[in-house]
Amino acid sequence: MRFGLFGTGHWAAETHAAALEAHPRAELVGVWGRNPDKAAALATRYGAPAYEEVDSLIAACDAVAVALPPDIQADIAVRAATAGRHLLLDKPLALTVADADRVVEAATGSQVASVVFFTGRYQPDVAGFIAATAAAGGWHTANVIRFASIFQPGSPYGQSPWRREHGALWDVGPHALAVLLPVLGRVARVAATDGPGGLVHLLLSHADGATSTVSLTLDAPPRSVAAEFVFYGESGIERLPNGGASSATAFGVAIDQLLAEVDAGTRDHRCDVRFGREVVTVLAAAETARAQGTVIDVPV
Repeated sequence: MRFGLFGTGHWAAETHAAALEAHPRAELVGVWGRNPDKAAALATRYGAPAYEEVDSLIAACDAVAVALPPDIQADIAVRAATAGRHLLLDKPLALTVADADRVVEAATGSQVASVVFFTGRYQPDVAGFIAATAAAGGWHTANVIRFASIFQPGSPYGQSPWRREHGALWDVGPHALAVLLPVLGRVARVAATDGPGGLVHLLLSHADGATSTVSLTLDAPPRSVAAEFVFYGESGIERLPNGGASSATAFGVAIDQLLAEVDAGTRDHRCDVRFGREVVTVLAAAETARAQGTVIDVPV
């Protein structure tokens, strides 16, 4: 399958492009970026041409892989899906529910396959844990901590404008929800408050009665970096294993799963754009809850 890569940053180069180059059924046919010089450099590194126009690269490929800020990703995804191109997108799908809706409408209208890359969902030990824990059922609550530290010297993400503006809720929040939702079910209500150092705390009420708490930051002290998921219920206590696969290896699994959707003609991937939209609805409701200091109902 011919893939067009949109994005030129560290994630695009070391995860998307590296996985596409290594995959036996994928061909990287071009790179587009907002900075033409960076696009040319990345394209040269991976032996592909650089494109100056978004639609020209869309026309040259069968599927798009997007590693760009979420608002820019949403527009490219709509254009690609409308042109009949399959979608391999990053989290979060968009920064507004309206933009997420546009992507879903374009993908379903054109019947293209779609996969949204939540890294852990494509790591075998994490995916196996989620499947087994969801099947066991009987979970009453879960506690999640996602403390990153991206603003230290040398971090490839520290100067990311969209991460600095939208913070941990939108950057690492999707990773938390991608684990919680398949186990505890849809979020019906959310409360949120801020803490020091860019901390965001969420209290989630799930539609089936379970509750969960989520604490997030991108600016943790380096010695406080943590990723913990703990579920409590009738089966006891279960802790999510640490995903051992690299991001590029996990992205290779995402490519496999997109190709499987295309081969089978199915459009029901568990992390498709509809699931991506569900995550965005929770994040947007949490953003409103933070601003208003109240509990917000999450739309279906």
